[in-house]
Formats: sequence, structure tokens, C-alpha cells
Amino acid sequence: MHWISLPEPRKNIALAFHDPVSAKAWLATQPQAQPMHMLSAVSLQIEAIDALALTPALAVELLNLLRTAAVPAQESIEPRYIRKALPMLDDDQRTFDVAQRLWLRLGTAYLRLAPHFGGAEKTGLLHRSACALRMAEYCHFLAARECPALLDHLLFAILDQAERDGLLRHPLPDPDFPHFGETTVAGHLAWAFTLRLVDPYRLSAAQLTVANRALSRWRELAGFQSMPDDDPGGHSVDLARLFGAPLPEGMPRWLDVHRITRKINQRIAALKAGDSPETLKLGRELSAAACIRLLRDIETSLESHVTKQNTEIGEIELAFGPEYAYAAFTGEMIVQNGALDANSPSLAHQRTAMFGFDRVSTMPTAVKKLNVPGENWLLVDGKAIRPADRKGGRRQSPCLIASTSLGAPRLGVMIGLHSIPGGALASDLRWYEERIEACRLARPATPGHAAPIVPAFLLQDSDECSLIVPSNAAIRLDSGVTVAGASVSHLVTTEVLERGVDFVRYAITRQ
Repeated sequence: MHWISLPEPRKNIALAFHDPVSAKAWLATQPQAQPMHMLSAVSLQIEAIDALALTPALAVELLNLLRTAAVPAQESIEPRYIRKALPMLDDDQRTFDVAQRLWLRLGTAYLRLAPHFGGAEKTGLLHRSACALRMAEYCHFLAARECPALLDHLLFAILDQAERDGLLRHPLPDPDFPHFGETTVAGHLAWAFTLRLVDPYRLSAAQLTVANRALSRWRELAGFQSMPDDDPGGHSVDLARLFGAPLPEGMPRWLDVHRITRKINQRIAALKAGDSPETLKLGRELSAAACIRLLRDIETSLESHVTKQNTEIGEIELAFGPEYAYAAFTGEMIVQNGALDANSPSLAHQRTAMFGFDRVSTMPTAVKKLNVPGENWLLVDGKAIRPADRKGGRRQSPCLIASTSLGAPRLGVMIGLHSIPGGALASDLRWYEERIEACRLARPATPGHAAPIVPAFLLQDSDECSLIVPSNAAIRLDSGVTVAGASVSHLVTTEVLERGVDFVRYAITRQ
């Protein structure tokens, strides 16, 4: 592993124990009901063990004790940083830092000790290192924080060692994760690499959970190869795109995933035949239709072809959410109570028709042009960046956006939003190419209240139509929907095509 230098631990941390007995006594004094404090203390002790010149056997035994204590505490804090709005609040940020740091330090400590052993002992250390570093990466995906290249390189370092010593495929049980059954070093690495290839930042929290669960079950089906499979039925993925540079000599470059894609196709067929996601071990988070879309996206992501990169550069102003997107298309601002803003063009037209003049627009303080609240983002090679020093709201993706930066309004989705070093936010923007009509859901007024204004967008492409509504619009599948202000007024929803944090897109038919 001459091509990588392992992160060095700090040398000034005092070890709180000296053998397994005193380590167990120390763990018993830790605040079990305060997992953050406990994990912070455990993480420091892992770093102390990594820095001290203990005998390798003693160091491994102490690390194993700390690992066993950390697993349940880590599971309890995980929900605190899963896909929170970005930038993260300080408390959420600290929780993520504690979790990620613990797994990184544990994985590094096991990896540093591995060369001191051989055979089964070395297999176990590489196995635990791969598991810990995979979990460190997963912390980044859960928190929508950019995963540093260091973590990828450490996983490749494990692949290098295990391949050279013939230890990739030795199955081992893991008492700290009994639900995994027997796993191998290759299995943990394949699990980490396939999830990375899926581009997990583009997935919602529910999609990420299902994708991670599925790939964990199929981890042992992948194979590492020095050459791509020349079998027409084969399917090999080039791992160099994850490494970011030519792989060191002797390391397997290709990951054979044809058995995983076969499983994906089997699951899709079963879902279409009526099996539930839960029956197929995919969980309850997504509907059958949503699981089918996710599985197809995973299969596409595992293709080796290089997608054409967007090279758009410059600055773009983005409006967020269905209400502001509606305003960008119509010039009508929907205010908090659901009514249209008094200065909207449609209300001005109604006043003119009734009174012969627009009484609001003749006032000296009248606003002649609607300014839709937005944020200025930078486009760098097609990726949207909001620098840390630019003001803006806390954001989650996928979310609905609109922009008039090119003149005519565009409707799209911000996907893959994540934090990058320095506090900036980065994301991809996907624009709808269909013809778009901004409209409103026709909703009856309740006694004593005006009819609510619910924005909607009708997307038409040849004979296909879809409808985008706010996520809280309470529309049911296979039900009639009436819209106002569009070329079509009576619709029936047939399928959920897309779901974001603030919108849902339905396939529709015309009544």
C-alpha cells in the first residue's frame, strides 16, 4: 500500500484503560443514556489505541470491545442527521461529525493493524475495517455531505491487501451485526462501491434506505476482476471512475455486477406481478411503483458508459417551491392565506373590468413588476453551487424550482443537493422539457373562507401528460382532478411518477 498514507491519529490522547478488564470497567461508567457523549468518548479512545505502541493483539481486543459498545449508540443517533435541510443546524452537524469520525477512526485503526497478522486474523481485521469505512461513507450519504476521496481510497487499500493475500472471499460472522449473516471483505467492498456508483445524493431518504437495504442483500453477488467480462451476458463496471485516477498496479479494476442486475430484473418482474416490496425484502418505505422506478435507476447507474456532462456556466436565479414557481410563470403571488397577491395581473384585470381602472396600480407606491423571491446560484460545468457567503434558505432535495434567467420561465427539480467543503451547497438541476402550463387546482371554498389557491403545473409532451402539485395537495390515485387556467380541465391521476420534498408528479389521462 505504498500509494496511500493512512490518516495519522493524534498523539496527545490519554488511554483510559490498559487491558480488556479495565476497558470493560471504563465502558460501564460511560453514560449509556447519552449516546453522543458516549460515542465521543469511545472515538477518542479508538484514536488513543491507534496512536500508542500497544501489542497488536491487545490493540485488536480493545478495539473490538469499543466497537461492540459503539454500534447500538450509533444506531440511536443516526436519525438526528438523516437528510436534514442544508446547511445543517449546529446540533445536527455535531451528531454527524461524531458518527462519521468514529467509523473513520475505527476503520483506519483496524487497517493499520492488519499487516501485523496473517490468515484468519488478518481477514477479520480487513473485514472490520471495510465494514467501518463503508459505514463512514454511509454517514455522508445520509447527511447529504460530500464524501471525501480519502474514504474511497481507504476502501481501495483494503481491496489491494485482500486481493494480494487471497482473503477477499473468506466468509465470517459478525457478532455486532448478526442480521448480516456471514459476510466477506469482498461483500462489504462491493456493497460500498455499488452504493457509491448509484450516486446516493440523488436519492430521497426513503430511496436511499431501500437502495442500501437491497445492495446489502446482494453484496456477495458481485465479483472483482482484473479484466472486463467479455461474455455478452456479462456486466462489468470500471472502478477507476471511483478511484479518480489510474488504479495501482495489481488491483482489480472491474466489478462484475451481472448477478446483481439479474436480481434487479427479477424484483421488477415480481413487483409488476403483484408482489409487495415488503415480501421481496425491500421494506415498507416505498410503494411497488416507486420501488420499480428506483430499481431501474440503480440498474442504469451501474452501467459503465460515461454520460455527457452539462457544461453550462454562469449565474442563475432560482425560485423554490410550487408557490414561487407558479409566480414565476404567471406573475401571481400566492400569499400565506392561499389568496392571490393584491398586485397580481389577474386581479388587476378583474378590477379594471369591474371599475374601469386598476385602483391599486394607480397608487404611487404600487409595484409595477412582480419580483419573485429567489436565490442566486453559480453554474460550474452544469452543477449548481451556492457559495457559503451567499444568503439563502435551508434546502432539501429533490425540490421544485423555477427560473427565468434565460428569459422564458423554466420548471425543474433540484436533485442531489449536498454540502461540500467550505460550507457551500452543490446540486444538479434537471429541467422539464415538456410544454408547461401553470394552473390551479379547483377547490371549493369552505364556509366563511375564500377558495384556497393551490398551484399546479400541467406538463404535455405529444400524447403524454403529467401533473405537478404540492406534496400536501391530498390528491389520490385514480381520482378525478379539476384544474383551472389550463387547456385541459378534467383529469384522472393514474400513477405517481416522481415525488419530492415539496411536490408530487402524477401521470394523468384526460377525462
